[in-house]
Formats: sequence, structure tokens, C-alpha cells
Amino acid sequence: MTTIPGGHWAPRSVPFREAEPRANGGRPHSPPPRDGEWCRHFPGGKFPRVVRGVRLWSSLISKTCRTGPVVMPKIKPGTSGRRRDRLEQSRELKSAGGLMFNTGIGQHILKNPLIVNSIIDKAALRPTDVVLEVGPGTGNMTVKLLEKAKKVIACELDPRLVAELHKRVQGTPLASKLQVLVGDVLKTDLPFFDACVANLPYQISSPFVFKLLLHRPFFRCAILMFQREFALRLVAKPGDKLYCRLSINTQLLARVDHLMKEWDGLVRITFVRKNKTLSAAFKSSAVQQLLEKNYRIHCSLHNIIIPEDFSIADKIQQILTSTGFSDKRARSMDIDDFIRLLHGFNAEGIHFS
Repeated sequence: MTTIPGGHWAPRSVPFREAEPRANGGRPHSPPPRDGEWCRHFPGGKFPRVVRGVRLWSSLISKTCRTGPVVMPKIKPGTSGRRRDRLEQSRELKSAGGLMFNTGIGQHILKNPLIVNSIIDKAALRPTDVVLEVGPGTGNMTVKLLEKAKKVIACELDPRLVAELHKRVQGTPLASKLQVLVGDVLKTDLPFFDACVANLPYQISSPFVFKLLLHRPFFRCAILMFQREFALRLVAKPGDKLYCRLSINTQLLARVDHLMKEWDGLVRITFVRKNKTLSAAFKSSAVQQLLEKNYRIHCSLHNIIIPEDFSIADKIQQILTSTGFSDKRARSMDIDDFIRLLHGFNAEGIHFS
């Protein structure tokens, strides 16, 4: 079987006759290939892809003779979830030097400076510490660590991000304090370090925790950022729904604390009556008793003397005024506002857990 222009089938013995030029100036079509031959071009040069097979060729000729050159359909917005996600991700990551992060290995960027500062503050780093960081990314937290510690050992799998990290500290006094290990941290022997501070890639959370717990010599502390569900499994107690092998093994070898629990405490207080101003929300006697208790514990741990005429209500109002949220309402505040408010309370020694 073979085809003639127009897409009709005819016995192979029928000779192929070249199509006459169309009245509208269309170009004649070249004969179709035999079975099994490669079509190196489409008539008129309008279809650059390689097409194989007589049946497909016949269909294309039929469409071309009737409607002109074949035009590939465009993808309408919203028809492909994965494509839309990739486009949104590429727009969001233009600020990171045009790098497209590989979400397949859990790459993500921590770009809120208040969260970065909160993580580093909770690590209580000393000027003589050697810090291990896993997944430094573009170096938002690495630069802050270099300012606090004696040395930072950063483990990164992606060579593109390694280049970005070196570029960020190149020509600065911090460059001599940075050591980068390129490769999979799970397959690498960890060097000596005093503290581990990391915003971990999602895919390696569980195996890295076990690797860290078995590391010798012992390190002082590890401040790790996980997804919330994974963090709750680490601190789960017997009888909890999330209590599992990860919970008991982790708590056997280390003391585990959920440090960002303060976020839930702050949000719970401010959203009890979300239309109230924050100044009114913090006037509850139960809230003030909780914060005063936490403040006194903080002062005792840091040898801070509390004045005899101390008033927690005045302290809270002072923080709300200095941060500019005294007359704000929870319903009109975004995430950055709440992080700034939490940082303001923590800086004065008031905690919510």
C-alpha cells in the first residue's frame, strides 16, 4: 500500500503523481517515503521533526493539503500542573542567580533572614567552634555562621551551588574560614565538628539523623531544620500517634527539643481573637502568667537580676511598641510580621514555650 496527496490509500502498483500547485500559491508536495524509510524533512520545510512510517506521513499530508502547514498546539495556562509548577519555581528562583533547584533531591532555599538568625542564635556558637553545615545552598546561612564560628565545613552535592557559595565569599576575610566538601554527605566520613547547623534537604532527613547520632567523637549540639511532620516524630512520646522507631532511637542517644514550638505559642495567643489588637490580646492574665514564668526561667539560666518592681505587662507593652505591632491585628499580619514579632520577644528574653 502507498499513499497519494490527500491521504487516500491505493495499491502499490499505482504510480505516484505529484500534486499540482494549489491556487493560493501552495507548494507541491514531494512523494511520501516507503515503509521503514526515514522522512528527513516535511514538504515545504514546515515540520522539522523526523517522522517515520507511511501512515503518519499520509495523515500529515492530508492535514497540510486541507489546512496548510501543521501548527503544534500551545499548552494553555493551567492545563499542566507540573509545567506550571516549574514555571513558578523558575520565576521564584531568579533571585538566586538564575539557578533552577533540583526538587528531586530536596533542594530548597532558606531566604528569610529572621529565621536564619533565630537558628544561629539557638545554636549558641562560640568563636572557637567548628561548625558542620549540610546543604548550604546559596550560602544565606553559611555567611552568618562564618561570622560567628572559627571554621565552617559545608557539605554540598550540587557543583553549581558550590560555585555560587565560593563566589559569595570570594575576596572576603570569611573565605579562609570556609571548607567545602563536594559529594553525598551520607556516603562521606564526617570530620570533627563541635556543632551541626543545617537546613536539611527533605530526602535525607531520616538517614542523616541516624548518621549523626552514630558519629564519633561526640559533638556538642545540632540545630536542624526539618519539615514539621518529621520534627514532631522526633519528639513524640509513648502513646502519641507519631511515636515510632525514629522517636525512640533518637531519644535513646540524644536529648531532643522542638525549638520552633514558640511559633505555635505566639500564633495561638494572637489568633484567639484575631480582630483584637495585639496590645489587647496580650492583656490576658493567663498569657501574662505564662510569659512571666518563662521570663524568670530565662533570667535564672543567664544570671540576670530581675528588679523588685518588675511588671511583665509593662515589658510586653514595651516590646509591642518598639516593634511597631501594638495596634496591629493578627488578621492583617503576614508571616514576616509574626517572625519579626517573635524575634522581638526572644531578644528580650521572653519565650512562648
